[in-house]
Amino acid sequence: MKKLIYILFVFALLACENDSNSSNEAVSDVGQGGSLATFTILNDYLYTVDNRSLNVFNISTKTNPVLVNRVPIGFNIETLVSYKDFLYIGSRNGMFIYETSNPESPKQLSAVQHFTACDPVIANDTHAFVTLDTSAGCGNTISALQIYDVKDVTKPVLISQRNLIAPKGLGLYGSYLFVCDDEVKVFDISDPENSKLAHSIDISAFDVIIQNNHLIAVGDNQLNQYALDTNDIKNTPLLSNISI
Repeated sequence: MKKLIYILFVFALLACENDSNSSNEAVSDVGQGGSLATFTILNDYLYTVDNRSLNVFNISTKTNPVLVNRVPIGFNIETLVSYKDFLYIGSRNGMFIYETSNPESPKQLSAVQHFTACDPVIANDTHAFVTLDTSAGCGNTISALQIYDVKDVTKPVLISQRNLIAPKGLGLYGSYLFVCDDEVKVFDISDPENSKLAHSIDISAFDVIIQNNHLIAVGDNQLNQYALDTNDIKNTPLLSNISI
């Protein structure tokens, strides 16, 4: 129930912000939906994942969504985010990348395997970022942030791994990566092979949602909204706190 409240609140908040801002600024679906999402919308299609499949709905008629395809992926599928025309799918055993040039029949471009762990993933033009959390009974004993070079989306290459405590959701803000760990950690990823801790926010959160210059940190019992400053990443004043 709390997760549902969180989703509804965030969508309402982002809708209000979209109404008050120009649509010219490019914002990825990842930043708006959160890295732990299990659905995403691209044009007239809604994509969702369950434990084994990628489900495709035609939503061109908003009042009558139609399931048009169910694409088998594997087992233990957990998260789904989109970036441009690509779908990034996280599972307990790996990451999958699909393209949607034919929106009703997504095609798998690549897959990478890792040790068993809970696995959200987000991406930008050149890299994909994966957190592996073994603290919640997901298997194995190593919790880490992995960074993949995806300039060639058919051949992702692991270029960096940083051990963390219990990383979960993550979000991108320009050349910075926000990661929910024992606190919200902010990494400078201007050199993805050598990411550096640039800042941290002392808050417990399992996911972050970033849009424009606002950060929403989602915890088990609260939503915290912070302002972000492109010129000073350490300047993150708290704007609001809502108990859920």
